[in-house]
Amino acid sequence: MNTNQPAEMANALVDQASHAADQVAKSTQQLAHNVSQGVRDSAHQLRVKAGYAGDDAVHYIRHEPVKAMLIAAATGAALMALVSLFSHSRGNR
Repeated sequence: MNTNQPAEMANALVDQASHAADQVAKSTQQLAHNVSQGVRDSAHQLRVKAGYAGDDAVHYIRHEPVKAMLIAAATGAALMALVSLFSHSRGNR
């Protein structure tokens, strides 16, 4: 009987575990890189879309100033009504 056999098996298992851990680490790094790149791409797209929305808003305000003021006033009044409604409902509790 070979007395080194258990030690050889243990070494083989350690090598396999080490290889598996390396693979997991590489996969995790690749996943983190992909997620990071996706977040960067999404943030860039959002910045571009926000720029277009800002340009559209400026264009609309320049060409329809009265409508823009009426929309802003109506939006402000609606928000104030909501704030008032919520503040009264909290005061009654």
